[in-house]
Amino acid sequence: MNIETITHLVKNGRANRGPYCRLTFDGWSCWPNTPAGATAYVPCPNFITGFDASLRAHKYCELNGTWFRHPESGQVWSNYTTCVNLKDLSWQQGINGLYEAGYAISLIALLLSLGILTYFRSLRCARITLHMNLFASFAVNNALWLVWYRCIVANTDLLLNNGMTCRLLHIVLHYFLLTNYAWMLCEGFYLHTLLVSAFTSEQKLVKWLMILGWPVPAIIVTIYACLRATSNDLTDTEQCWINEGNYMNVLVYPVCVSTLLNVLFLFNIVRVLLMKLRAGPSIGTQPSRSMRQAFRATLLLVPLLGLHYLVIPFRPPKNHPWEHFYEVLSAITASFQGLCVAILFCFCNGEVIAQFKRKWEGSAFLRNRANSCTATTVSFIRSTAGPMSGEETV
Repeated sequence: MNIETITHLVKNGRANRGPYCRLTFDGWSCWPNTPAGATAYVPCPNFITGFDASLRAHKYCELNGTWFRHPESGQVWSNYTTCVNLKDLSWQQGINGLYEAGYAISLIALLLSLGILTYFRSLRCARITLHMNLFASFAVNNALWLVWYRCIVANTDLLLNNGMTCRLLHIVLHYFLLTNYAWMLCEGFYLHTLLVSAFTSEQKLVKWLMILGWPVPAIIVTIYACLRATSNDLTDTEQCWINEGNYMNVLVYPVCVSTLLNVLFLFNIVRVLLMKLRAGPSIGTQPSRSMRQAFRATLLLVPLLGLHYLVIPFRPPKNHPWEHFYEVLSAITASFQGLCVAILFCFCNGEVIAQFKRKWEGSAFLRNRANSCTATTVSFIRSTAGPMSGEETV
């Protein structure tokens, strides 16, 4: 509320006759001078998470010219309960629940994948190292999202206090979000390099990709955090930075560039694979089965991971018929990405499946051998022990 408006309210208050409640500010809204027995109305504040700015809050002026006090607290009370659109609140809680369910399922799948790849040491190679870094990135990011929804989004007081801890969580959360796409770019670049340049050292390549996968996102997030922290716009600096703010593009553009580069890599990989598949039988350069499987997984995953950011610019306006569909699509594409990564790169990985088959067949062989040895031992003992006491001999 600007100075002119406040001056206008004060002048109007001087013209009031009889008891009236004086102009006051309750920390959220400025309430005008109000005649005794009347109710004052103001627009709901738009800076409170969950409030609908199109609705109105109200405050009652008692007959003796004092503002209404809440019977339980005894404090002057403004009624902001009408600022919450209960139908919209219920819908948003459902969307948040969908996010939490997706992140929880994805986290479990990613931890299982990491456990499987760690257990089977024979799978250790440069490509599996990239997969494990990708899984770790997604796992930490999903865990942080669960903390964010459980501890930050659901806690209005924490949002209003805008403490350093919740802002730091926002920064770390978005750092690991960027690492997800950085490691997907590493996966695409790795496949592309091995196919195009057959004499590349895989170990050296992985070392360079480590720099792309972890430190580069840190630089981008640092720039983003500095811009938001020094912004003069309250949208950027308040409520634990839960709003997108004016600098979200600092994060969105690198993701879009990463996705675009991966698409270009994949197009060239398709071209090279087709050439090698045609020439392979004659010159012996046919790609390995594991490489083709990794390519198929990457081919499916890159569009899926990019879909979330490709639909951001096309968000429908408030109360648009497609708004709810957009929110459900965003929740699914964002929260179940980790599950898709685990399925495509681990659970459906031919090498992992082969290791499980060997493990099962080995265990079955050992059980059969143990049963055979036991049966042989019992037969031998019975044949050499002679007649038992009480048995007749013929």
